[in-house]
Amino acid sequence: MHPFLEDDIFGLVGDDGACPYFWPIGDRHILLHFSHMSGGAYLLGDYDTQRDKFVVTYGGRFNFGSWHPGGVHAPSATPDGQGGLAAIFNINVAKPTPGWDQIMSLPRRLSLAGKDELATEPAGDIESLRYDHRKVEAMTLPANREIVFDSIQGNAIEIAVEIDPMKAPMVEMNILRSPGKEEFTRIAFYKQRGLLNWERSNGWEKWLESCDSLVTIDTSYSSELPDVLSRAPETAPVYLSPQETLKLRVFIDRSVVEVFVNGRQCLALRVYPGRTDSTGISLRAQGADARLHSIDAWQMKSIYQE
Repeated sequence: MHPFLEDDIFGLVGDDGACPYFWPIGDRHILLHFSHMSGGAYLLGDYDTQRDKFVVTYGGRFNFGSWHPGGVHAPSATPDGQGGLAAIFNINVAKPTPGWDQIMSLPRRLSLAGKDELATEPAGDIESLRYDHRKVEAMTLPANREIVFDSIQGNAIEIAVEIDPMKAPMVEMNILRSPGKEEFTRIAFYKQRGLLNWERSNGWEKWLESCDSLVTIDTSYSSELPDVLSRAPETAPVYLSPQETLKLRVFIDRSVVEVFVNGRQCLALRVYPGRTDSTGISLRAQGADARLHSIDAWQMKSIYQE
């Protein structure tokens, strides 16, 4: 009928907008879609019903690298009846899988955290699958020393971690780690190493506090198998206020790793450890001490068990 988007500066020329879902979210509207050029994305804005135009004010991504191999693909979404959306995503393979293609992510609840800020959390009764709870109490993470937690192992597991990076410029969590570290998947947090957000800035004196932080999933050493396709690390921005701790909810489901960050960001990738003992986790602070507030971990039951 006519071009639907107005003032969109967030997409790329040529984005095909596949799998579109256009819904109200809070007092705004959101358009989720998939581009075969640039991957899964969303646009936030206001729906002008008189002109049938979507006036875009912000845009973001659901994957932060190539959607293939092993990356997030197309979204599906529906209103959750509480002002948000329930969304689920295809995730591509990164290893030959004759006879089938892709797998589904965990459902996510998307909501507004601010006018142009999207919140994302696991949706549904995921906690009902938990069993065999393990906990690690508060401790110091000494600089430049990897701490392995032998009491927590698994490849079908939920891990909740809270860390105060303090003055450490980077803290990392290694999952699906073999005892000799032949295989591991690295989740790294880079404090205030992202781009400056001018709308958040209070002037040059505190400009660093207005910068996004960055979260990375690095699968470079996830597998020793020769047929697993490599990919560059997935790196996403997330804003944490100066006194805010880092809170990760990490879900591992065999070949799927999904990382929720402070309820504001989510990264997901496929991994394929080849060793049966690649089930450990560790933490490490780079350059300076950090403070671990807690680790809670649960083994996760299959949804197909009665």
